[in-house]
Amino acid sequence: QVQLVESGGGLVQPGGSLRLSCAASGLHVDSYAIGWFRQAPGKEREGVTCINSAGEKIYAAGMEARVTVSRDFAKNTVFLQLDNVNAEDTAIYYCAAPGSVWCRPFSSDYDFWGQGTQVTVSS
Repeated sequence: QVQLVESGGGLVQPGGSLRLSCAASGLHVDSYAIGWFRQAPGKEREGVTCINSAGEKIYAAGMEARVTVSRDFAKNTVFLQLDNVNAEDTAIYYCAAPGSVWCRPFSSDYDFWGQGTQVTVSS
């Protein structure tokens, strides 16, 4: 049984950074792709980044400069760091697994989802 658990959300000041964790069980993050998505109030869920089993990364348009995705195999955890945040980064952030070694382009391609963690950017 695959489970993904996000943590690390909360209140972040504009211009600051956030670091979220996605702890996986039932799959090994060194063998499967893991993606990060977010959904802002009133908006559709959108992709942020994805790392495949080989460690190759893809990013949503315009986000690569602010996003860092990394893995800790010992902890079986994937991390998302987002720098220089602004109010538009306020959203629920989800990690998800497509059940594949490769990243997939659409959220509908992802079979397993965490419960999400709320990030609010505000002073």
